[in-house]
Amino acid sequence: MTIPVLTAVTGAAWESRLAAALENGSNGLEVVRRCVDVADLLAAVAAGHGRAVLLSADLRRLDREVVGRLAAAEVAVVGVVPVGDEQAERRLRQLGVDHVVTAEAAPAEVSAQVHRAIESRSTRSEPDAGTGGNGQPDVSGGDIQGSPPSLGRLVAVWGPTGAPGRTTIAVNLAAEAARLGRTALLADADTYGGAVAQVLGLLDEAPGLAGAARSANNGQLDLPALARHARALTPRLRVLTGITRTERWPEIRPASLEVVWALGRGLAEITVVDCGFCLEQDEELSFDTAAPRRNGATVTTLEKADVVVAVGSADPLGLQRLVRGLPDLREVVPGADIRVVVNRLRSSVVGADPEPQVRAALERYAGVLDAVFVPDDRAALDAALLRGQTIGEVAPRSAARHAIAVLAAGLVGAVPAPPAPRHHRLGART
Repeated sequence: MTIPVLTAVTGAAWESRLAAALENGSNGLEVVRRCVDVADLLAAVAAGHGRAVLLSADLRRLDREVVGRLAAAEVAVVGVVPVGDEQAERRLRQLGVDHVVTAEAAPAEVSAQVHRAIESRSTRSEPDAGTGGNGQPDVSGGDIQGSPPSLGRLVAVWGPTGAPGRTTIAVNLAAEAARLGRTALLADADTYGGAVAQVLGLLDEAPGLAGAARSANNGQLDLPALARHARALTPRLRVLTGITRTERWPEIRPASLEVVWALGRGLAEITVVDCGFCLEQDEELSFDTAAPRRNGATVTTLEKADVVVAVGSADPLGLQRLVRGLPDLREVVPGADIRVVVNRLRSSVVGADPEPQVRAALERYAGVLDAVFVPDDRAALDAALLRGQTIGEVAPRSAARHAIAVLAAGLVGAVPAPPAPRHHRLGART
């Protein structure tokens, strides 16, 4: 029984030879359509014409999203590259193509690779669009080949609607990790109202995360490229700023973020991501695998995170939102390591001795026993926002800063540093 195969190799002189060699089906393959471009290829796949596709790295408009759509359609992908073209092979692998043959390969070898690609796809319990054979993005090859194993941790900072201080926690968490001697990467993946650049006083017309995501989508992102997109605030702290206009959210695609976060683990010992609040799935888009989802960036980040920091505000409304939001969070990422942070703790809105009261409420209504409490040091927070700095820079002895430093120390496995005796500045903002 022959396997129907599509080809998408535009303009290559060897494409005709390859198609002719496979034409008679003697090797178990039959070329049923020779596609001229990506649109033609996706139309053929949607019509169910092939179980596998042979494509080249120079196919116009080929990117990670296209590979993801092929994977979602359960079509096996095999890349074909000219002999000795390491750059083409590297790009295909960065796009998530696991199986590659040379243009001079014998038909039997091409057939064997197609069968391997089909088998590897069918044996996956949950096919993951645009990922490598182990379910993780393939970021091997080129400049990052031979780099140390990805040991960095990914920490997603999430919170329900209502501005509970999620960005404040994320920014200062990354800064405190850097002060503890760890290399840190801070990223703004909020597709509704990212504010990391503004909080840090950065004038950024080119969002770093969007640029990194575009490079990942085109198969051009490696560790050096990610480092170029991430602005260095200090020798230990880098920042991937978020989108400056909310209508640009389609640039932050989930498949691309998987690559960014995988490389982030190699760039920094801890990556802290400020996520959006919304976890809802658009029912109208749920059956359209090609349609972009605004909440996809948040959901993907939560799924890939080692730790999820759930931030709520210590007031009746904020606590109610947190209690209702935690079950939704656990439904999206079942089994996740969730650390609850209660921000802006103050007696003026909760009553005298607020911490025991809030702790009891969280234990009773949400089953949370080990929340972290961040006092509401309004003077320090306002001063930090005014200067575009972190709390540790403007008020190193702040109780809020100390609580966040203890949380950061727990996440990176370090002992929190004692309060600084005088003002220290992380670095100039340019």
